[in-house]
Amino acid sequence: MNQQATKKDELDLPLRYKETRREKTGVFFKKKVGWLFVIVSVIAITIFNFYPMVQAFLLSFQSGMGSNLEYVGLANWQRLFGDPTFIAALTNTSIYLLIQVPLMIVLALFFSVLLNDPNLKFKGFFRIAIFLPCVTSLVAYSVIFKYLFGVDGIINVFLLNFGFISETINFLADPFWAKVVIILAITWRWTGYNMIFYLAALQNVDKSIYEAAKIDGANSIQQFFQITVPMLKPIILFTSITSTIGTLQIFDEIVNITNGGPGNATISISQYIYNLSFEYTPDFGYASTVSYVIVILVVILSIIQFRVAGEKK
Repeated sequence: MNQQATKKDELDLPLRYKETRREKTGVFFKKKVGWLFVIVSVIAITIFNFYPMVQAFLLSFQSGMGSNLEYVGLANWQRLFGDPTFIAALTNTSIYLLIQVPLMIVLALFFSVLLNDPNLKFKGFFRIAIFLPCVTSLVAYSVIFKYLFGVDGIINVFLLNFGFISETINFLADPFWAKVVIILAITWRWTGYNMIFYLAALQNVDKSIYEAAKIDGANSIQQFFQITVPMLKPIILFTSITSTIGTLQIFDEIVNITNGGPGNATISISQYIYNLSFEYTPDFGYASTVSYVIVILVVILSIIQFRVAGEKK
């Protein structure tokens, strides 16, 4: 019996060897294919992200375009502080940032709490209605807003018919109201995007925590500030950073609604970069310098937000 078992094992050795070799070969190729995907991704990121960033940084020390570039040292950076258009763009972008981002986060959190209520009817309809502007074409969305607040737009018609105003208001020709329109447009568009994150997080919160709070006598407001907000802290941090980055880069809404007017009253940093590159006499060096202002602001504001949130790591 032992001799027969030994012979059987000897006969099975080539088969086992082949299976082991096949397994090793499969693992080898899996590792190679995995590294291939990583290498392709690294090459793509290097070409389309890191190289443009390095090239833009080098361009910030030059002036002109194409073969007419010349080294100017820190002249572009010094030019920033005496450029009235850049100061106007920086001021406008700061206003959008300080008003629109907190407003959007508060509204997104408010809508997510409402939609998380199990007793609310037509949840699907409200969820789609709030999120729809986010997936609408930016150009179409901006054109709709432009007509809404036009001299003969629905807003003016509504205000006139209900006696709130005696004559039409040219919202887009007034510096103050033009900023208000831009802020409303950005807020309305991206509130639904942030709401989805909050809603997903709320649906994963353990309901027993709220039940325990109710037993301890906590009312709805106390539950919101003592349970909901702390549980959503990572999501609030994430949305505040992404919203800050998005607002610093705002371009489409402004170009399609006001085109930076009236008189640079609504121009943003991103639009000014575009104008320096394609609208005015092209100066890619100075445009690169202005673009790095956005990079610096993103880094500084992100660090501040992490510090405020207590996420030092």
